[in-house]
Amino acid sequence: MAGGTTAQRGAGKRADTPARPPHIGTERRRPSRRTLLILIAVAVALLTAGVVWVLYGSSWLRVERVSTTGVGVLTRAEVERAAAVPIGAPLISVDTGAMENRLRQKLSRIDRVDVVRSWPHGIGLKVTERKPVLLVEKGAKFIEVDAKGVRFATVDKAPRGVPLLKLTPDQSASLRRFGSDRLLREAVRVAGDLPGNVSRDTKVVRVTSYDSISLELTRGRVVAWGSGEEGAVKARVLAALMKASPKAGHFDVSAPTAPAVSAS
Repeated sequence: MAGGTTAQRGAGKRADTPARPPHIGTERRRPSRRTLLILIAVAVALLTAGVVWVLYGSSWLRVERVSTTGVGVLTRAEVERAAAVPIGAPLISVDTGAMENRLRQKLSRIDRVDVVRSWPHGIGLKVTERKPVLLVEKGAKFIEVDAKGVRFATVDKAPRGVPLLKLTPDQSASLRRFGSDRLLREAVRVAGDLPGNVSRDTKVVRVTSYDSISLELTRGRVVAWGSGEEGAVKARVLAALMKASPKAGHFDVSAPTAPAVSAS
């Protein structure tokens, strides 16, 4: 008897072949979106806790030293003493704004100060001192006045090269109208407008009224300046007059368009 056809034999073979069992573990389940979010949140929390501990709890980033720059009349020791930097405190916790305010309040000679963190262990104090442009005599002492008209310090000895301010308006109408503080600011304004060589030679800035300010220079020379207005123009005119008449004793630039020079 003839055997079955090829198709029949193949069908029988497939029927006799046992089915392969599925491979367990070949397909892993992916974590859900919620699980990923939880893992990310835990990682962020751990990282944040680590950063906070490093900044506040560890001994790695604590204040160990203080550096001070910009001092001239003041000393580093008195600036650092007034700053009261908390040595040993976490550097991140230092209140730099409060320290700046404390320094300006305790040391009136300080015009500006910047307190900066110098990682990993330092605090830097960058000081700008006030510079006197005029002196006000007070008994045997001198009050220093800066370019803003601020009276900031009293010293026993007059700093070299700083003119003496003499306010002599008595009870004039100018004093009643403007007040001594305004007249002081006008004197400061004039001192700031003086040419370099004139500023160095100026011994006294005398204010009689708002529009009557004069300068007493070395070698007995006198300059009638007038008011503090048009200071830059007056400075140029005065420089030209002094160059043209170096031996003159009296210069008048109160009206800069019509200046005058005389021997005395």
